[in-house]
Formats: sequence, C-alpha cells, structure tokens
Amino acid sequence: MTQNEARPEEMNLDELREEIEDIDREIVELIARRTYVADTVAQVKAEKDLPTTDESQEERVMERAGTNAAHFEVDSNLVKAIFRLLIEMNKAEQRESR
Repeated sequence: MTQNEARPEEMNLDELREEIEDIDREIVELIARRTYVADTVAQVKAEKDLPTTDESQEERVMERAGTNAAHFEVDSNLVKAIFRLLIEMNKAEQRESR
C-alpha cells in the first residue's frame, strides 16, 4: 500500500467495494495467466507423449497452496479447494485437447 492509499478501516463502503472489484479483476487475470501456462504445459506433455496427470506435481502445488495460505493467514482448506478446482479444470482441458 502506498502512502496515498487509504487504509481499509478509513475507507467508505463504496471505496471498499471498488477495492474488491480491483482485487477480483486481478484474481481473474492471474487465473487467465495460470491457465495459459497450464495450456503450454499440456502442449509440451502432448509433444513428449507424457501423461496428463502428474500426481507428484499436484502434491507439490497443494503443499505450496497450504504454505502460502498459512503465510497470508487464509483458511488453508479454502485455498486448497480453489487450487484443486484449478488443477481439475486444467486436467480436463488437457484431456479434451488430446
């Protein structure tokens, strides 16, 4: 937060909602970026005739999600559920593209 930005407790309801809209936009942008990279991974896997599912990689992603959740003091189960959904979405897209 820069010096010109108000702290959340100093913002009115409209400003807080605008902040949430900005955050939501950033979340969608990050999902789009992650999906693009995952699609590229799928292309590499297809070229190398590798399986769609890599359980050890999925475990590492989930471990990182839990670690990051703890670092930011966010519910670990919620964060892991979101990442599970992202992983399953990417796997479904990989299967469809083969």
